[in-house]
Amino acid sequence: MLPAAAARQNPPPTPQSAELAVVFEQVSVRFTTERGTVTALERIDLALPRGSFLTLLGPSGCGKSTLLRVIADLIEPASGRATVLGDRPQVARQNRDIGFVFQDAALLPWRSALQNVALPLEVGGGKAKAGPRSARDLLQLVGLGGWENAYPHELSGGMRQRVAIARALVSGPKLLLMDEPFGALDEITRDRLNEELLQVWMSTGTTIVFVTHSIYEAAFLGQQVLLLAARPGRVRELVQVDLPVPRQLAMRESAEFVALAAHLRRVLEGC
Repeated sequence: MLPAAAARQNPPPTPQSAELAVVFEQVSVRFTTERGTVTALERIDLALPRGSFLTLLGPSGCGKSTLLRVIADLIEPASGRATVLGDRPQVARQNRDIGFVFQDAALLPWRSALQNVALPLEVGGGKAKAGPRSARDLLQLVGLGGWENAYPHELSGGMRQRVAIARALVSGPKLLLMDEPFGALDEITRDRLNEELLQVWMSTGTTIVFVTHSIYEAAFLGQQVLLLAARPGRVRELVQVDLPVPRQLAMRESAEFVALAAHLRRVLEGC
């Protein structure tokens, strides 16, 4: 059994709707292919408190990225209901309340780091939705002070991802979606960015939903870990993480963390 200090298998009581960033009620997603209908997500229930950090963990093909895209209003559920920030996902998207960070930073090569961060404020009426922090302040927040005038080819992979995170935050989103943003980085850089991302989360208070294939990353970052099983994608378990905040990498050597990671692995092996 997993010690209670590391995780509880039963989720806490559902907060009031006003305190929830994301609510899924029996959400299913299906795609039509040449081989017929594929169910990507099946009857997903989720209640995510505002200001929390949720990590999504599961085997390839379990629907982790699909779940993010439902939240972002990029995919419409076939059945069930999704609510984001108390309204339809479309409303949150139109209000620019959602930021998205992908595995590829996708920076414009002809724009400096500062100009890339400021890009959302120049398109789609973004000037009216500037967040409380300037593009320059956000570069400072993600550890790139002094690199404002550098171009993407002058930055390392980790630095480019920092720029992408700052860009996603520039409009002051209430919800930040991250789809394996550190998956292509070396382990040392990834660990450093994990620590820095937690600092950004604590500094901004933004709700974060983070997709990963790494058990250790999911356990280190998340207040909750949502484990999905594949074919079709469904909730296997929601694990509450009670590790203290702020977190440091040395915590991963603690008995509580080792027990948590072992529990997550056992659940994944049964998916």
